[in-house]
Amino acid sequence: MVALSLIMATTLDSIGLHAGPYPVGVAVTMPLENRNRLTTALRPILAVPHAVLVGPAAWVRPFGAAGLLGSAAYVLAIVNWFSLLIGGADLKGVRDFQLYYLRWRTRALAYMALFADAYPPFGDGPYPVSIEVADPPATRDRATIAVRPLLAVPHLVVLCFILIAWFVTTVIAWFAIMFTGSYPTALSTFAVGAMRWMLRVEAYLLLLVDEYPPFALD
Repeated sequence: MVALSLIMATTLDSIGLHAGPYPVGVAVTMPLENRNRLTTALRPILAVPHAVLVGPAAWVRPFGAAGLLGSAAYVLAIVNWFSLLIGGADLKGVRDFQLYYLRWRTRALAYMALFADAYPPFGDGPYPVSIEVADPPATRDRATIAVRPLLAVPHLVVLCFILIAWFVTTVIAWFAIMFTGSYPTALSTFAVGAMRWMLRVEAYLLLLVDEYPPFALD
């Protein structure tokens, strides 16, 4: 699977679909020691209100059942798709709403994935995990926008395996926290990378960026 990712990334680089830093950045401040065992034990229950609004954990719904806000964000992406193809510009307010959803989604997902013990805010607010999406160029890439769902297919295929592995590592981390109070350092890099990869693809599908996401965890 890793070899496949490297081959696909090399191919995409050779035809110039992405280069340099990707315009979607995910910052994670993740404590590994002295974790809260009680909230960890109850995490699936405590996360339910956020799951209803912005979708459950990624391994439960990679790109479906996006919650109330997520469903609206994807419907608006379809509407915005026509606006971008015809007028070359986002509909007013659509991008702001989608970014609002993605920020909330990132915080909720980090909580579900045991990256942080602090309960995420409902809406915007300070949190140890955040996402930043750079503004796209004034002239959008209508060619890639026209076939965006098809272009995302390779990522969706690879992410199916990545998210399964992420689920397994999260279960292991859950037991580790319950017994030792610590999130295993060896698993943290992969888990954060898996979330970063998934969020980049989600931003790409929401038409927030035009650059093709890298096949990479970093």
